[in-house]
Amino acid sequence: MVLFPHAKINIGLYITKKRKDGFHDLETCFFPVPWTDVLEITPADEFSFSSSGLEISGAIENNLCYRAYELLRNDHAFPPVHIHLHKIIPMGAGLGGGSSDAAFTLLGLLDLFQLPLTNEDLQPYAAKLGSDCAFFLSNQAAFGKGKGDQLSPIDASLKGKFLVLLYPAVGISTAEAYAGVTPVKAPVDLRKAILKSDWKETISNDFEKSIFPNYPVLASLKEEMYNLGASYAAMSGSGSTIFGIFDKKIDPPAGWADYTVWSGLVE
Repeated sequence: MVLFPHAKINIGLYITKKRKDGFHDLETCFFPVPWTDVLEITPADEFSFSSSGLEISGAIENNLCYRAYELLRNDHAFPPVHIHLHKIIPMGAGLGGGSSDAAFTLLGLLDLFQLPLTNEDLQPYAAKLGSDCAFFLSNQAAFGKGKGDQLSPIDASLKGKFLVLLYPAVGISTAEAYAGVTPVKAPVDLRKAILKSDWKETISNDFEKSIFPNYPVLASLKEEMYNLGASYAAMSGSGSTIFGIFDKKIDPPAGWADYTVWSGLVE
């Protein structure tokens, strides 16, 4: 079985409260993006995991595909598998690639072994793997609150838009991103604002306030997206990917040659 775990972008992200469990409450809108990894799951005599593409560091016990497999197998009987992940989506880029790989591992195991579960039944497993993991169980835009794991669909789409995602390989840890944020009530009703057309004037990402002064290249790249004609541009998640939404195809400037760039039409 071959699957294609996709990336996401956040349009609007507001940190509204510091929680007692150490996490933060937030409000955001997740949108699927057709930039994908490639995930292959096949029955095997014993579990094994391999990868190609971008290097994946760390012990297998911390790998989200392995953890997804272990979580599901603790409750449901099915044979061991071999998982091969061809990693394309940059890691630590605010694109949710690892969470997507984990969610698609759950979906792949469900389909491969015809487990008596629905996508909704997989949500508790996804919640244990990552705050945004549950979003990837359905391929549609969603409003997220709580840790980002309380999801509800929104009637918004990027269909027909040309997206450009630019990852400048600037490393920003989650701890660093949150350290510069002061939680406050969201300045807009994001669920309503996302249904209107004036995103540039009304919707923002709280992380940009603290991250851009420390990484001015990100602010410059966002401004360049607007100079190229983007209707909306922002940083995704806690960064450092900068994305632009365009009404027509654009060619990436030559100055982006040293960055990782994905562009494409949303169908």
